[in-house]
Amino acid sequence: MGDDPFDRPDSRFNTLQGWSWIGCYGGYYLQANHLQEAGFEHGFFTRRWHGRGPDELAGYLSAGVSVHRPQQVHGSVVLEASATTGAPWPEADGVVSDRGGQSLWVCGADCTPVLLADPVSGHAAACHAGWRGVARRILNEAILKLEQRGARRESLLVALGPAINGQHYQVDENVALEVGASLDGTPRTIADLETMEVVSPDPKDGHCRLDIRAAARLQLQHAGLEDSKIATCPLCTLSEPNLFHSWRRDQVKAVQWSGIVGQAAESTLS
Repeated sequence: MGDDPFDRPDSRFNTLQGWSWIGCYGGYYLQANHLQEAGFEHGFFTRRWHGRGPDELAGYLSAGVSVHRPQQVHGSVVLEASATTGAPWPEADGVVSDRGGQSLWVCGADCTPVLLADPVSGHAAACHAGWRGVARRILNEAILKLEQRGARRESLLVALGPAINGQHYQVDENVALEVGASLDGTPRTIADLETMEVVSPDPKDGHCRLDIRAAARLQLQHAGLEDSKIATCPLCTLSEPNLFHSWRRDQVKAVQWSGIVGQAAESTLS
């Protein structure tokens, strides 16, 4: 059996429920089926695309789209795409479309890339959601920005992309408590969070294992989104070295990109 995960008979790499690997002449990228079925071109790219940034990757999603991305700072600021048109990129961790034909990009190497889209208005957003971003409620901010553009909360589709999973993500308990309090504003204990399956025990005193995607999903549910419209990718960046960069695993500053193309018509935007 070779080192190429796409050569393996293991179905984890070829039949992920609710997700599809898309092959093109440049390589493979991952899509959430519900976003694709709603007409949103998007992709979660892997380390095999290393060295190719959004300017090149956008062409694999859709021809003739503009490229928009922030300078990520682990915060909760979400900008309109028209404010992120080139270097120096403005500091933020989320981008929301304000017209059609815009590709929105974030990068990461353990943090969760989150793509949101509203099939009714055609608006989309991309967020970089590490523990700080979740604790500072960046996803709630993205939802508000989408609603300001006419999106409807009850229509939103969300894809939580590849990230470090709860089995491997050791954090200080204070970090977990900060994330837990952000879910709906209610302070919670570590025991509460264990019951909610947001954290699990860690052998190191004062630490636990945090499932940041589980926390993000609960935060979205508390914000009023339908659970059936939230897709969580099962792949872990740390445990799949052939597919993903991981800061926790390698301690190297290398990332993979994720992007989505907004579909809103010009005439519907103000």
